[in-house]
Amino acid sequence: MLQTTLKLNKYERGYKEMKDGRIYGLSTAVAAAGIVVALILGVVIGAFAIPGPAAVPEVVTTTVFQTVTKTVGEEGAVTITTTVRETVTQTVERTVTQAAGGLPDEIVIGALLPLTGSLASYGENSRVAIELAVQDVNAWLEASGLPYRVRVEVEDTETKPDVALQKLQTMAAKGIKIFIGPQTSAEVRNLKGFADSNKLLLVSQSSTAPELAIPDDFIFRFCPDDTIQSKAIAKVIQQDGIKYVVPIWRGDAWGDGLDKATKDALEALGIEVDEGIRYSPEDVERKGFTAEPSLLADKVQAAVDQYGADAVGVLVISFAEIVDLFVKAADFEVLRQVRWYGSDGTALLDELLREPVAAQFAIDTAFINPIFAATRSEKFEDVVARIKAQIGREPDTYALAAYDEVWVLVETILMAGAYDAEAVKSLLPIVARNTFGATGWIILNEAGDRATADYDLWRVVQEGGEFRWERVGVYVAAGDTVNIF
Repeated sequence: MLQTTLKLNKYERGYKEMKDGRIYGLSTAVAAAGIVVALILGVVIGAFAIPGPAAVPEVVTTTVFQTVTKTVGEEGAVTITTTVRETVTQTVERTVTQAAGGLPDEIVIGALLPLTGSLASYGENSRVAIELAVQDVNAWLEASGLPYRVRVEVEDTETKPDVALQKLQTMAAKGIKIFIGPQTSAEVRNLKGFADSNKLLLVSQSSTAPELAIPDDFIFRFCPDDTIQSKAIAKVIQQDGIKYVVPIWRGDAWGDGLDKATKDALEALGIEVDEGIRYSPEDVERKGFTAEPSLLADKVQAAVDQYGADAVGVLVISFAEIVDLFVKAADFEVLRQVRWYGSDGTALLDELLREPVAAQFAIDTAFINPIFAATRSEKFEDVVARIKAQIGREPDTYALAAYDEVWVLVETILMAGAYDAEAVKSLLPIVARNTFGATGWIILNEAGDRATADYDLWRVVQEGGEFRWERVGVYVAAGDTVNIF
């Protein structure tokens, strides 16, 4: 045990030097530094020297989980949804084939992204960031003289937990064991049982539900959980002089968790919180908001009558369905009279800018949104500029986290010397904390989540006849303070 500890300490010192040296560059000298670090640890010597064979098609038997709904009791009184294990034999061409030297020549990482659905623009941002990271990593591997190349296989989860599980099962059957994503906490919660049971590693760039902060599982998250974001939201609301808040939130793992955490944070500051409105994301997806805007207007009117419009705020915790909510809320004058507050689910949301009525409502209500802040460095500026060049808009921080995840996963796989989720799981926190990426230093806590972060504050503005997002302030977690620019 002592010998292992000493090796890891040597690795951490050497690895930091390598990372500092190659934050941008892909030079041969930097690549050589990476090889030296690997030799110090002594776990990937064989992998560096021996190229892996080509992939071979094969028939595999895999264990999958199916969701089953049963009605029991008299006259179907109770409906129970459970997950059962089934063994299925499938003929597939394995994407990942273990090489004789311990590593495949092609390292394949899965990515579960919402390319359609209520977070489609976030999914696109992450996809572009991942593609850039793959280019950078492969250039580094080539410059290093290493025989490996990286490929990320992307599947669209449609921002739906059940679809995300199906896609994970399909990719696992092809031999993929290590994944970026999924994007939402509802998806992560639905995949967690399957991932843990089958030892599949999931590294989410944006799942923030506090309930998923569980030590020693197969889930890592390169973002903080919402115990910090909730304090940021509450502090912004307090600084605006709001005394009464009416929340309306998405009824899923993420929305429920953030709503509760923010209510607790607001009440701790002496701000009164209405019971609010919890809506079904599935119902809203099918038919849009129906009774909710009118009910919200009634609640806000009652609060305005008691406290005055300047002391009342609306907290909305949602994804892209906020566009429909804003369009319908614009018909109620009282909802325009009060300030609105959002979250990381709507910060930098491109869908909001594309609907003029919704965008104007955001401006009229000074709609402000926090999202965890990346460290602003030369590295950050470079990656952001390259993503913007492709998508034409400011990327969210979670896309930058996805970029960092590619680097950390590949370097951890090389350090492990095998395409093995358990080995990568053990080493990943060490590699992460010695990594300065596009988001800055990646320090994970005991639950495998980013330990802390500040939060940037974003508002919609109109300039030259076009709507865009503007960074207007920052919440500093260490001091629990808000600075508006």
